[in-house]
Amino acid sequence: MGYSPERKAAVLKRMLPPGNIAIRQLSREEGICEATLHKWRAEARGKGQLLPCADTSPEGWSSRDKFAAVLETAALNEADLGEYCRKRGLYPAQIAAWRVACEQANDWDRASTARLGQATKEEKKKVKDLERELARKEKALAEAAALLIVSAGCILPKSAG
Repeated sequence: MGYSPERKAAVLKRMLPPGNIAIRQLSREEGICEATLHKWRAEARGKGQLLPCADTSPEGWSSRDKFAAVLETAALNEADLGEYCRKRGLYPAQIAAWRVACEQANDWDRASTARLGQATKEEKKKVKDLERELARKEKALAEAAALLIVSAGCILPKSAG
C-alpha cells in the first residue's frame, strides 16, 4: 500500500520533537504498520534528518542524534538557536554540552592511553617489588629450615649401632 509523500511527511513531523510521539502510538492513530514507520524514520535519518526515538528526553537521545543536532546548530546565531531549541524541546545549554562532548570525542583516546601507560608502569613496579620480597622471604625460609635441621641433629641422640 503506497502512501502519499505529504502523508509520509506529516507522520514524520509528528515523530519530531517536542511532540516525539512513539511509533506504536502513531501506528494506532494513523493506521500505518509499525514496521513502515520504523522504515520511514530510518530513511529520514539516512538523509540526515534529526529524528530521535520517542519516549526519551533529549538526554536519552542517541549519540548520532546529538551529533546531528550539534551539526545543525553549528552555524546558527543565538536567536536562531533559541528557535531551533524551542521546536525540538531542547535547551541551548544541552547543545553546548553536546558540542563540547563532540569536540573531546577523540581526546579520550590520548588521555586513556596515557593513563593505561602509567597504570602499566605502576603494575610492573609492583610486580617487581613483590618478586623481590618473595625472593627475600624464600631465602629466609631456607635459612630457617637449614637451622632447624642442624639444631634437630644436635638434639636427637645418635643411635648406637
